[in-house]
Amino acid sequence: MNKTLNFAAVTEILAGLAMLIVPSLVGQLLFGQQLAGVAIPVARVTGIAWIALGIVCWPATPRIGMFVYCSAATVYLAYIGFVGEFSGVLLWPVAVFHACTSILLGWALLPARSN
Repeated sequence: MNKTLNFAAVTEILAGLAMLIVPSLVGQLLFGQQLAGVAIPVARVTGIAWIALGIVCWPATPRIGMFVYCSAATVYLAYIGFVGEFSGVLLWPVAVFHACTSILLGWALLPARSN
């Protein structure tokens, strides 16, 4: 089972990287159409989620996977907001939510301190 899970994790990470780096090509290969417009940032967030899913499955814990997802989503959403090409009413609240969640998850990942 571990080999199968590891294989699935690696393929999810690779698919996520492809979706993050060349979303239009992945759209062409998957759907027969190049992605354009708002589909590009949606595809990239999907790529981030696929990478986090792969991390959760191998070799990390769910907390690390969620930390990676929330941190990467924060950076990407903030980038989108600063560039200004796409900006809905919930963009900044969602970016702040992911930033706060990243901080909480990061704090939880720190080693326990004893007095």
